[in-house]
Amino acid sequence: MTMTAPRPTIPAAPVAARADAAVRTGAGLALWAGLLLVTYWWVADGGLRDLATATGALTELGRLSGLVASVLLLAQVLLMARLPILEGAFGQDRLARIHRIVGFTSFSLMLVHIASVTWGYAGASLARSPRELWTLTWDYPGMLLAVAGTLALVMVVVTSLRAARRRLRYESWHLLHLYAYLGVGLALPHQLWTGKDLTSSPSRTVFWWSAWGATALAVLVWRVGRPVAINLRHQLRVVAVVPEGPDTLSVHLTGRRLDALRAEPGQFFSWRFLGRPGWTRSQPYSLSAAPDGRSLRITVAAVGDGSASLAALRPGTRALVEGPFGRLSPRARTRHGVVLIGAGVGVTPLRALLEGMPYAPGDAVYVERFHQQPLFAAEVDEIARRRGARVIRLPGWRRGAGSWLPALNRPVDDVTALRSWIPDLVEHDVYVCGPEPWTRLVISTLSAAGLPEAQLHVEHFAW
Repeated sequence: MTMTAPRPTIPAAPVAARADAAVRTGAGLALWAGLLLVTYWWVADGGLRDLATATGALTELGRLSGLVASVLLLAQVLLMARLPILEGAFGQDRLARIHRIVGFTSFSLMLVHIASVTWGYAGASLARSPRELWTLTWDYPGMLLAVAGTLALVMVVVTSLRAARRRLRYESWHLLHLYAYLGVGLALPHQLWTGKDLTSSPSRTVFWWSAWGATALAVLVWRVGRPVAINLRHQLRVVAVVPEGPDTLSVHLTGRRLDALRAEPGQFFSWRFLGRPGWTRSQPYSLSAAPDGRSLRITVAAVGDGSASLAALRPGTRALVEGPFGRLSPRARTRHGVVLIGAGVGVTPLRALLEGMPYAPGDAVYVERFHQQPLFAAEVDEIARRRGARVIRLPGWRRGAGSWLPALNRPVDDVTALRSWIPDLVEHDVYVCGPEPWTRLVISTLSAAGLPEAQLHVEHFAW
């Protein structure tokens, strides 16, 4: 009688996935609870009753929009405060998208607040509104600071518009975006000195001071304190720079107690390398090898100024990092089977997953699209041989604008081709990484093939 070896378990992955889903639900409920609470206080103070007159309606609209904008303002700061619990549950790219939506909504409501309050205080007279705005700015405590904060937020919002982002370097945009913290900080005195809705009862005072204090503490601890502590502790340094192919290179690093970083295969760090031009600008690079507690490796395409300059790095160069970040990692996994689909330098986190993710022989499929030569070919073949993974290589240029595949031996559509290679696709978790337009085509194919959205894991690095 032949005995079949038991399939290895997936350590902690389904548990982590369920915990992350609970965190996402809890975060959404917490935000709605805050919005409902300030709305309840507005109603309790007669907000609905005062809507009967034009002046009252404008003033109350200004009050309510200001309260909601304040909650959303704090929420958008927390979303990008690098809180580990949120980073792990959402992923940095998803948090950035939510942050953008919340930020634009908060900013729009802030403008409604300014316009409505001014118009209401001017007795619903547009002609008197400019003079009333001048009076409010100069005579009310904290208003000058609030105006300065508003201007800072205007600059952040304008430079975050898609048309503006296309004209700015990422580094310039990121520097300007830091003025959001200045804008939020300058708004605080106005809210606490003149906003009766914030301080008219002990419960409200506790709520707002606690919310502001917790947000400020989160930024100081996770955006400032944690990166400083990580770099002082681990002392990362370059040990080698190795060409991997045309315009592609790997940077090998070592440091102290790297196991304490708790990095997972597929995750990325934000990197700064000292002693080179532009070292103050961080760049996100994924790990291209599973972290072993002693060393790290990143692999980059030397196409931009920042990436190309990495070829000049010398052994001993100090690296400053923030991270690890990202959900393109084992923690998002829910199935025993796993499919890794990548193109170009986008295969770097997938190569790390192929090496470091737990799976049984036959449960992993590695699919790589490339033009000239596959990346890490010898390494991938060795990992696949040792761990029993299947490798599918797809060389050549895409066969058409609507396909992510090269020319095939038989005229079949992308969905049919994918199903022929992986008949039980819907029983797998699928990780995808590659150029943005190509990735969208892969996602469309996976959706058409019936893959549940919860089993698709993608990381977007576009800003």
